[in-house]
Amino acid sequence: MSHSHAQAGIEALRRGDARKARESFERIVATGQADASAYLGLAHACASLKDHSAALTAVNRALALEPRNLRALVMMGDCLATAGDDRAAASHYRAAVNAAPPPNQLPAELRQEISRAESMCERYAAQFETFLRGRLAARGFAEGRSSARFSDSLDIQTGRKRIYLQEPRQYFFPELPQIQFYARTHFPWLDKLEAATHDMRAELREVLKEESAFKPYVEPTPRRPQIDNLGLLNNPAWSAFYLWKHGELVAQNAARCPMTVNALADVPFARVKNRSPSVLFSLLRPGAHIPPHTGEVNTRLVCHLPLVVPEKCRFRVGNDIRTVVEGKAWVFDDTIEHEAWNDSDRTRVILLFEIWRPELTVEERALVSAMFEAIDEYGGGQPPVSI
Repeated sequence: MSHSHAQAGIEALRRGDARKARESFERIVATGQADASAYLGLAHACASLKDHSAALTAVNRALALEPRNLRALVMMGDCLATAGDDRAAASHYRAAVNAAPPPNQLPAELRQEISRAESMCERYAAQFETFLRGRLAARGFAEGRSSARFSDSLDIQTGRKRIYLQEPRQYFFPELPQIQFYARTHFPWLDKLEAATHDMRAELREVLKEESAFKPYVEPTPRRPQIDNLGLLNNPAWSAFYLWKHGELVAQNAARCPMTVNALADVPFARVKNRSPSVLFSLLRPGAHIPPHTGEVNTRLVCHLPLVVPEKCRFRVGNDIRTVVEGKAWVFDDTIEHEAWNDSDRTRVILLFEIWRPELTVEERALVSAMFEAIDEYGGGQPPVSI
């Protein structure tokens, strides 16, 4: 009996007879055999008849039976939107979007409903952001002049940015700040380094005349699994010319770049026996993209000084995407997800090296160094490649 009533209700909805559909679905409810689809049919019929209270009650019962029912979640969003409860409506649209499988796994009708729910989420998010920023402006907040940290938090709160945290692949030192790009004030030696850009570029251009001087940045480590998740293993698209490698001066290369070596004299390198520093000219070939990845340890920071930079070169750390500019250095936390693009038709080269995080005390630096020396001694003295 309930099946025939359900079929009659569905057919009535299709031909636009909402009253007949409501009667059919209410008969199913009266038998005590209503499932989520019957309550949803009743909700649609009641909504068509402008009985919004009854529609809300029916869809609530559908969700009580199937809390993750996508159609019911979207319908609940519609009911709450009609009732003027925008925040509650947005939460149900968002729940539907989050619970939905990929679009190609949905039937066409439901795919359209989820797409509509996404549009509603965007609409409500924009309305909320406009309201929130307006209220904050009335209280004195000014984008670009007020606290940069608060501005970032507001962007995260409103969905403009996402949360990126340190994700070191090998070693995590606790209680360090989560900073994507560091302020220059921490590194007074940067000015002197940048002032030597012209001299370093001249030495680099001589090295570039010998293409074989550059080797793939990611090389296989003997007697270790050769897992290449990023497509970078032995890939010359990202290549390196080392001045220091795993803490050792590469004498032959350094001799070719004496002005570069001299310019680095005041840099507080992260010194760990057989591991760091590594100092190199990092080359990214035309059209190359270094995919999103994170570094090995969060006790260091990485510095880039761009030396040869064509147009259309970008670098991202977390939420912050920056244009690469010759002679303008930056320091960043490489355990926060980062990536690089060279969308030009010419080669990009930067000077890359690693330094201690300024938050680490002298004792902590010594202990970190001692720990890695012990690890390498135990493991045969072969540190993993770091990117």
